[in-house]
Amino acid sequence: MSETADIAADRAADSRTRLAIAAPYPSREEQPYPPLRDYALIGDGHGAALVCRDGAIDWCCLGRFDASPVFARLLDAKRGGYFSLRPVTPAAASRNYLAGTAILRTEFTGDGGRAAVIDFMPMGRRPLKGPHDYTSVNAPDWIVRIVKGVSGRLDFRAVYRPMKSFSEPRAALSASGGCVTGEGVPALHGTAAFSVNGAEAEAAFAVEAGDLHCFILAPAPLARTDLLDEALRMLDITTAYWREWIEYCTYSGPHADAVIRSAITLKLLIYSPSGAIVAAPTTSLPEALGGGRNWDYRFCWVRDSCFTLYSMAALGFVGESRRFVDFLKAARFGNGGVHLMYGVGGETDLTEHDLEDFAGYRDSRPVRIGNAAHQQLQLDLYGEYLDFAMLYAALGGSFDEEEKAVLTEIADLAAARWREPDNGIWEMRRERQHFVHSKIMCWVAVDRAIRLFGSTERWERARRDIVDAVLRNGIDPETGALVQVFGGKDADSSLLMTPWLGFPVGVGTIRRTLEKVMRELREGEFLRRYAVHDGLSSREGAFLMASFWLTDALLFVGETRVAEDLLSSLVKKANDVGLFSEEIDPRSEAFLGNMPQALVHLAVMHSALRQALYHKGGHAALTGSFADRARRSIAPTAGLGAWWTAVKQSARVWRIAASRRSLLPMP
Repeated sequence: MSETADIAADRAADSRTRLAIAAPYPSREEQPYPPLRDYALIGDGHGAALVCRDGAIDWCCLGRFDASPVFARLLDAKRGGYFSLRPVTPAAASRNYLAGTAILRTEFTGDGGRAAVIDFMPMGRRPLKGPHDYTSVNAPDWIVRIVKGVSGRLDFRAVYRPMKSFSEPRAALSASGGCVTGEGVPALHGTAAFSVNGAEAEAAFAVEAGDLHCFILAPAPLARTDLLDEALRMLDITTAYWREWIEYCTYSGPHADAVIRSAITLKLLIYSPSGAIVAAPTTSLPEALGGGRNWDYRFCWVRDSCFTLYSMAALGFVGESRRFVDFLKAARFGNGGVHLMYGVGGETDLTEHDLEDFAGYRDSRPVRIGNAAHQQLQLDLYGEYLDFAMLYAALGGSFDEEEKAVLTEIADLAAARWREPDNGIWEMRRERQHFVHSKIMCWVAVDRAIRLFGSTERWERARRDIVDAVLRNGIDPETGALVQVFGGKDADSSLLMTPWLGFPVGVGTIRRTLEKVMRELREGEFLRRYAVHDGLSSREGAFLMASFWLTDALLFVGETRVAEDLLSSLVKKANDVGLFSEEIDPRSEAFLGNMPQALVHLAVMHSALRQALYHKGGHAALTGSFADRARRSIAPTAGLGAWWTAVKQSARVWRIAASRRSLLPMP
């Protein structure tokens, strides 16, 4: 084994993300559904898997994030498939990602010894691409698991029970020559011998100090016989890929470790063939246990666009930024109409289905595939499109005549439809209302169109009328704070984004809105999205992204120390390997909702970037639009191309150029 492939880990386990557990991890008989905090993500730019601390892969989609899962025990402890790899006798488990990578190392400690399990999905750069191209990813759609003996002896047991699909969760397996196969399921290769009992394959083996065993899950049986050599080669390539890629990060501000882990997590959620970013790699993890708040998040929301472009460009990952731009341009301008979300290949038909036969995580039905929200009217979408366009232009991008025509049409739609009620940013499944945030985003649409393409009477009139309507109907006369809906009294955490949009309300209004939100929606360090009934049963947890919005709003109104302290506390709410779910229980701090959640990790990056920008330029540096802040913090005298050139010329990037080992030469 090379120094890299020696799992560098015996000497370089990242203590900041490693959590030592003294007691043995509970068995699945004791704990059929482990806490969501106990899951870590691995991926390859095509699909993803969640690995539990006990060594079980309980969720996995190969090839595409929205593919039918190979493993889904996370959503049904009895019917869902899994791939378990753990000591036979009770053992404590601790884990970390290898520094600067998405390679997971779990160390098991039992009475007889210690052993480590390395989990990753191989990925590398494509040959014949440019030396700085880390977006054109080669991946064989494998999962590799390597077991290494650290000291003493531990007896291990591997259990493989794959699914053909949600509708057919069992497959008849057979074992021959170290390979387990079955119709419609991946082939499992291992250095340990498997026995098969129907739909389940099992292997038992001993691990002593220095021993190495490996397992490779692949779409089809492999012709290779040197299984361990191939696993270690893939480990070297994948390690090199991640560590070379992370060298492009230029960020050195507050909470750098959390920002870098969030960037790696976001990279794992990018579908490499198109550049799309999924909101999460999972479906139907509940926002409220036992309720119906279970949604499929394996799609790309336009709403994430400005957050993604700004954050990744600001950190130095311009390749990912430009790839995402390419996806959005192709999806937006190639499918006709205006869509708020897309499949990872640009699909617009995301029909929602309930899977009644699956129990759901901790019996939280229903399990859903698809998302009916794609058919909703969400007027804030118009502002998201135009805000993204202006940010893209500020970073040196340009639009052809067809794209300009589409953007102009979107601005016209905002000017024509802003008076209509909609479903709002929270995608409420009830009657439409006049959401204040939606009105503000329609103002953003026409404001950005004027700044990009020049003034028209229609846009100017709409911009004035929206401001008048919000000031007249969207502010509570008793408190002077912005409210959720016209004529209402209730707070909405989405209004904390208002100061970052350049909408013309005074700092006093922002402060009063902040105070109202904290008074009505805050529980400890966390915020709920809103408190009104939204048409669904049960009460959801606190929305983690809103908690980061709170730090940003506090910073904007001058509560600098409070904002910094809150952000420092929030980044520590991640699980032991630095991941966040969508929501959190304010009392127990248990994770809720799909995980890891892209928007929350984007919020970590954004909040840190805003604090860094504040320390650099004071309050004035925070004002205006995304585009205004980009000009101050990313490329003040040049566009995205010049910024990218500067990154490529960085000495620390070129230091590794001569020793790049991340090419993965596959079809």
